[in-house]
Amino acid sequence: MPKIGHLKVDLFRIRNRVGFAAICCDHLTEGRTPGQAYERMVKALRRTERKRRK
Repeated sequence: MPKIGHLKVDLFRIRNRVGFAAICCDHLTEGRTPGQAYERMVKALRRTERKRRK
């Protein structure tokens, strides 16, 4: 399981669809590859962290 900092990221294959998904901290991202789903998760977590700081 990959991690972002201390957070655990679950990557899995999506049934009945093309691609992979990542779940972490009530966020769900999708991508055509596990790497793309992971990178989108990093971006999503960064986005919500910035919103929380404001």
